[in-house]
Amino acid sequence: MALPLAGRRALVTGASGGIGGAVAAGLAQAGADVALTYSGHREDAETVSQTITDLGRRAVVVKSDLGAAGAGRDVVEQVSGTFGPLDVLVANAGAGVQRPWDDVDDGLWDQTFAVNVTATWQMTRAALPGMIERGFGRILYVSSVAAFTGGIVGPHYAASKAALHGLMHHLAARAAGSGVTINTIAPALIAGTRMLPGGPDGPDPARVPVGHLGQPADIAGMALAMLTNPYLTSKVITVDGGIYPA
Repeated sequence: MALPLAGRRALVTGASGGIGGAVAAGLAQAGADVALTYSGHREDAETVSQTITDLGRRAVVVKSDLGAAGAGRDVVEQVSGTFGPLDVLVANAGAGVQRPWDDVDDGLWDQTFAVNVTATWQMTRAALPGMIERGFGRILYVSSVAAFTGGIVGPHYAASKAALHGLMHHLAARAAGSGVTINTIAPALIAGTRMLPGGPDGPDPARVPVGHLGQPADIAGMALAMLTNPYLTSKVITVDGGIYPA
């Protein structure tokens, strides 16, 4: 069976985390070479990289502080210099320090938006023109159900994730005719991630209508379906066990 992304070049940010690592491995299984970024957990990123190379694909691991000025643009340029122009971009890295609204200062607000929104925009701005020119591209933003509900992490996090939806809708309409799809996946309460609220044991699974927490593989499966579907664009798909009945 032909691999749907054979010969394609992908970038997955935050690939040292559970969701990012699972999506990166799924892209390799679909035939893509994959560049992985991490900020503070290189060993986990290297483990994902080994999985990719074991599948016979190329992998490169890049350390990137996506909160730094120009970091999103820089990482696309660096990866493109190694792999060639990007065909697939998965903006998965996220910042989400849990704080009540009245403890969110300007610094935390700005840092959250720098990672979650500005870096995503910069990566898209750097990769999208080439995708349009070549007539193929797949972009996926990783949002959160908090973009719809407000969530419990804080206003800075919810607002930054909601901003991704507006960015996606604007760009998807303008890229669709050139063979480029842009979508967003919005998970909630996924075990095995560093974003899971509620401490090391996580939240009570009884809060989730299906009765259990999600797994990174659940998100990766949906992400790969979205990334390999040429007729799906400008959509936000929630994967949350039924928490938000959208």
